Amino acid sequence: MKKKPNIVLIFTDNQQASTLGCYGNSEIHTPNLDRLAQHGVKFDNAFCPNAFCSPCRASVLTGKLPSQHGVHSWIDDRNMPDWPAGWHALNGMQTLPAQLKQEGYSTALIGKYHLGEPTSPAEGFDHWVTLEDGHVRSFYRNKIYDNGRVYDQPGHSVDFFTSKAKEFMGAQAQKEQPFFLFLPYPAPYGHWPATKETDENRHSKRYENCPMNSVKRVALNKKAVDGFLMVQSDSTADLDFSMLMRAPNDLPTLRNYYSQISMVDDGVGEIVASLEELGLCEDTLLIFTTDHGLSVGQHGFWGHGGSSFPSNLHRAAHSIPLIMRQPGVTPSRTTSRVMVSNMDLYATILEHAGLPITSDSPALPSRSLLPLLAGDTPLDWGDDAVYSEQEETRVVRTQKWALFKRFDGPGNRGISDELYDIELDPDETCNLSGTEAVAEVEARLGAMLRDFFDRYTRQEADLWTGGVPIQNSVRQSYWKEVWGENWNPVYHYDESTD
Repeated sequence: MKKKPNIVLIFTDNQQASTLGCYGNSEIHTPNLDRLAQHGVKFDNAFCPNAFCSPCRASVLTGKLPSQHGVHSWIDDRNMPDWPAGWHALNGMQTLPAQLKQEGYSTALIGKYHLGEPTSPAEGFDHWVTLEDGHVRSFYRNKIYDNGRVYDQPGHSVDFFTSKAKEFMGAQAQKEQPFFLFLPYPAPYGHWPATKETDENRHSKRYENCPMNSVKRVALNKKAVDGFLMVQSDSTADLDFSMLMRAPNDLPTLRNYYSQISMVDDGVGEIVASLEELGLCEDTLLIFTTDHGLSVGQHGFWGHGGSSFPSNLHRAAHSIPLIMRQPGVTPSRTTSRVMVSNMDLYATILEHAGLPITSDSPALPSRSLLPLLAGDTPLDWGDDAVYSEQEETRVVRTQKWALFKRFDGPGNRGISDELYDIELDPDETCNLSGTEAVAEVEARLGAMLRDFFDRYTRQEADLWTGGVPIQNSVRQSYWKEVWGENWNPVYHYDESTD
């Protein structure tokens, strides 16, 4: 019986597609990723289901939207002392590693977790090496949880997790058992203090005089200020959010951010070389992507989609790199322009492993990308569109249009929709929503969005109908105005109410 394929899923943390050479960036140094794209399939229209870290990781591991799995914002690990013992956000849910493990895969998480308690493995993972903080406070000097051992690791976290991943793959090489390696690097990240620290990595000098013309920086957007004030008013912690106001035009931060991307590129190169040395290349599907994009000055924002109010899912925060390669399976030098989501990786990996695409939800939005690797568009693919949500904002994006639909119930604070013609306005600067010339288009896109969320949301997790998020919301005061003071995040849903 033929051995099932190995899966190596490399994630980065907060990185829009345009930060790689193979996606057209002339200032970045990413030779290994550029080479990977040449030898595999690159998706030019890949997007995230949410522009926060934890929800996207949950979506990739479950194939579900935030309004299904319930993780709508970053898991706030400052509150870890108050968490239930051994708490993980996806406890009890059907996940990718759990399904692969059940079918005989050796499963590993090596890198940033940010979906619950780091001290013990999440359900489905045999091998567990992670760092203490979901919020990356430094690329150096991190506390590590390594299969029951706890120790401090002084070096750069990308190099450390690359080394640990190579150890894991080396241990698996002589086994008949297939493996699933989830390697979520805690870089390039892009937030202070990590990208403000004075430690230099081996690529820091490369960017010390870089003009950073690849980033269109503009004046600070009022929506960024409004988002900052909302987060500030809701926060009970002594946390400095001022970097969101100061970073958009801070060249040292941008240069540090780019240097971390090159550090990740080094890591990817080592992983590819290790697969070749171990003779595992042809047996392994290698996927490179990220959790979500990041605005680094575009539109006058810095940060995630929720860093402004209302939330924004412009291309900077919404687009992601996605490259897939397995010799003999993926053609070389191939580019797909089909609209896809990293949420689709759940179904893709299961199908590639020869497993049924199942879920503990009645409907699953994740779609297998395997037919696209062969250049085919499945007959049941439906509209060439991707969907995303950021609490009070829902987005449908097609080849030509992007509609930002805002929650329009009572107490919505007067926020309004946005519609962009991406073909004529690729920078998404001219809001056409409400204009007569595109009224029919806006109505059609609105119907698509409504139908999609009507099909895939789960009542307990649907914020637009009074549902609540798992653990955290960056719109706490907003939703309390809408649904009342008793509205609060939870640690799990009462399954008896399903």
